[in-house]
Amino acid sequence: MIAACHAGVAGGLPLLYNTYELQRSWLNAASAWASIGAEMLSNPALPMNAMGGYLGLGPVAASALEVFAHATAPRGKPEFGIETVTVDGKSYPVTEAIVVNKAFGDLRRFDHPGLAKDAPRVLIVAPMSGHYATLLRGTVARMAERCEVYITDWADARTVPLSEGRFDLDDYIDYVIGFLEHIAAQDEARGVHAMAVCQPSVPVFAATAILNARKSPAAPRTLTMMGGPIDTRRSPTTVNDLAMERPIEWFRQNVIATVPLQYRGAGRRVYPGFLQLAGFMSMNLGSHLMSHWEMFKHLTTGDQEGARATKDFYEEYRSVCDMTAEFYLQTVEEVFQKHSLPNGTFLHRGELVDLGKITGTALLAIEGERDDISGIGQTKAALELATGLAKRRKRYLLAEGAGHYGIFNGSRWREKIAPVVEEWMAANV
Repeated sequence: MIAACHAGVAGGLPLLYNTYELQRSWLNAASAWASIGAEMLSNPALPMNAMGGYLGLGPVAASALEVFAHATAPRGKPEFGIETVTVDGKSYPVTEAIVVNKAFGDLRRFDHPGLAKDAPRVLIVAPMSGHYATLLRGTVARMAERCEVYITDWADARTVPLSEGRFDLDDYIDYVIGFLEHIAAQDEARGVHAMAVCQPSVPVFAATAILNARKSPAAPRTLTMMGGPIDTRRSPTTVNDLAMERPIEWFRQNVIATVPLQYRGAGRRVYPGFLQLAGFMSMNLGSHLMSHWEMFKHLTTGDQEGARATKDFYEEYRSVCDMTAEFYLQTVEEVFQKHSLPNGTFLHRGELVDLGKITGTALLAIEGERDDISGIGQTKAALELATGLAKRRKRYLLAEGAGHYGIFNGSRWREKIAPVVEEWMAANV
């Protein structure tokens, strides 16, 4: 099996990961030196800064070095770090715990003593698309105010040994079903709600259909899909076009790499997180450059608070992880090329997924007016595909002025979108 994996990559990018690791080691050293330089140039006690301070050169050079150091610093998996939530003016300590531990992803729970005994339980399914689940920190923090929140914390594929086997789209759906069953089993009377942010909208929609078909008590009471690629033929974006321009074999040969020996997942075929990050950065290179320019200007004027907002965003944005090659390739082929779900040909473990079987789960589709990743209409398509669901149990929300990330993070999410989600769950218990 390992030999076959290596042979599959040999025709494409056998040295890609090793080249990246070498470059990263160089940049790590450069980042460290730049950080030291920035601190030295910012220290007024050092004599060499006196003349630089008069000329204004010290702060400028120090700020430039600090921006470079931050951009090239090594990053690991971030923490959620949600310590408290405030509800109706009162602050409560948040308890975070791993309640299910599996090879390719854990199930985390967030709750606090201020929750009502009948507070809704919601499973937030995070994307497996290059970023960690902590990208949804703002989503979790807002929903945790009045809900018992669970979230899928997907593993970095490079840390999962080959002995744990494959992880593809079928496995993803099985994990979601298993997590929903675990939550529901704790108290069937309360049930469980589900939220899928972006990419997982497709597998969670499929999992919901499967559970409805089984008449399972784990079928979510509501499913909220946010900026998801249910039918990417509607208002296709640059991301959709790139996925459709080339055959699946091109992706297999050009973006799949082998995890190097220094990691626990050595030998595993993956779509590296650093490639995903490079793709997203290049899509909006101008705005990313402007963000760093603004951070530089904040630093030169001593506005640390202004610079901190940009730093915090990129700390999360640049923290990336790998996904298994089989999951990535299957997703590209089924979701973006074959459009299997809207075409009615989507299979799970060889069985056709019938979206018409969804009769007990109320659906809420949320889209951003300025979403450049999932175009308008792509998520809304789910409401039309659920032919067996009563119209009164379907709802659509177009978030005005919101981009892709604004749907689930930031002030629009907290003040405009989250209340709609809470209202929808309360109306469908």
